[in-house]
Amino acid sequence: MADRNLNLDLNLVIPIIQKALQEDMGRRDITSEVLHLPLRRIKGEIIAKEEGMLAGIEVCKETFKLLSPERVKFNYSLEDGKLFKKGESILIVEADTLTILKGERVALNFLSHLSGIATLTKKYVDLARPYGAKIADTRKTLPNLRILEKYAVRVGGGVNHRFSLDDGILIKDNHIKICGGVREALRRVRRENFPFQKVEIEVSNLSEVEEAIEGGAEVIMLDNMPIREIEEAVKKIREEKREILIEVSGEVALDRVVRIAQCGVDIISIGRLTHSASSLNMGLELIK
Repeated sequence: MADRNLNLDLNLVIPIIQKALQEDMGRRDITSEVLHLPLRRIKGEIIAKEEGMLAGIEVCKETFKLLSPERVKFNYSLEDGKLFKKGESILIVEADTLTILKGERVALNFLSHLSGIATLTKKYVDLARPYGAKIADTRKTLPNLRILEKYAVRVGGGVNHRFSLDDGILIKDNHIKICGGVREALRRVRRENFPFQKVEIEVSNLSEVEEAIEGGAEVIMLDNMPIREIEEAVKKIREEKREILIEVSGEVALDRVVRIAQCGVDIISIGRLTHSASSLNMGLELIK
């Protein structure tokens, strides 16, 4: 698991923004051209239309800067991680007419989407925090947006699980089926000897929990198990090897996260942080 930090490498993000602008603009902005809009400097204000937590403000700014790098100014902006209310000003951008009109939709798409992820993550984090459980994301992200979506999870107070398949050893259900069982899967991993990698395995019942303990798993993921079985699994693991990290995954809705955290688990991984978070409603209005 990565430590929470709000670092975002814009060098990795800029190609994503460039592709988004190209996708949105096509060959040119026909409407602005046929209207013969005056090329003068104007100001646009991004305003929140619902409350939430901000994420992606630098991505939003970079969108406008890529369209007019020498002439864009920002007179005001909130910072990522700040809570905002409905009607609150998020960002004031000053640029020429075409820059604001061309960048508006892409900038808002990034900002709304990432803020939605951060806002949902914060709700989970606030519910789990009193019980010492961390909220983690998964690899259930939109293609090519993983770096941004996982950043938004960190902004919301969550932690990142694996970014990619080479980030750690996680033996999942299909691996187990192919290998012929939990014991055999763990035996094969141990045979390869990865001394600096924690070995995590996904289990779905108490019998597999016992096999995972005996096989030397350092992280055990309890997948789609009912609360009663999670409680029994935690008790069994803690009695035998307290140093094993216990993770829970599988359809963790907001109304279930407290009950899971109360079981004494270390990590709750939630795919819906990224695949089901609703974008927050924001709009850009011109300032006269």
